Amino acid sequence: MRASDVTPRERLAQQLAEAAAEALRSDLAERERALLVVSGGSTPVPFFQALAAVDLPWARVDVTLADERWVPEDAADSNARLVREHLLTGPAAAANFVPLTTDAAEPEQGVAEVARRLEALPWPASLVVLGMGGDGHTASLFPDSRELELALSTAEAAVAVRTPSQPQPRLTLSADRLHQARRHVLHITGGDKRSVLARALAGDDIRELPIRAFLSCPLAVYWAP
Repeated sequence: MRASDVTPRERLAQQLAEAAAEALRSDLAERERALLVVSGGSTPVPFFQALAAVDLPWARVDVTLADERWVPEDAADSNARLVREHLLTGPAAAANFVPLTTDAAEPEQGVAEVARRLEALPWPASLVVLGMGGDGHTASLFPDSRELELALSTAEAAVAVRTPSQPQPRLTLSADRLHQARRHVLHITGGDKRSVLARALAGDDIRELPIRAFLSCPLAVYWAP
């Protein structure tokens, strides 16, 4: 493929993959294991595919999610399925993936087990890659969530979330846990998301636009039209 055939979003995904690989490489030079926290949705797919092809000591890398819908792992809208299909392939198949769901019927019943899994990981994470919705949510920190205040304030690793605007219950890493990283990235595309980010930068009410919870820490923004 010629360079002129690469779209801005594909180029962005490649640049982010290179940055993520460098972060993991750097930390693995100092530590036995490194942790990568990623987000779901359609935006990160090209990033996952680019990173999966990178030659790293993947067997020493742990991968988990910022949040997850409480659905079976083989469901079409499962973030775990997305990660398994697009990131844990090729060289990256050797990574250790830690999902955020259990066999429990409801996230409130499974959150303690997921929290134990998360506590066993090598924090601080090397990199947390956040996404953002048009409503300013990141992970499953939604403006209309009944559990938003808890997720923003608790020291627990994970929170079960129910949100009127979303069809499925969810489980999210708490803001405190997401902050426990050496590096943070916001990966977004499109003019609408850029406008939401501009609004977020212009104010400070986290409950209105929860992405604001991460704007006070060093945050590298990866954006393409």
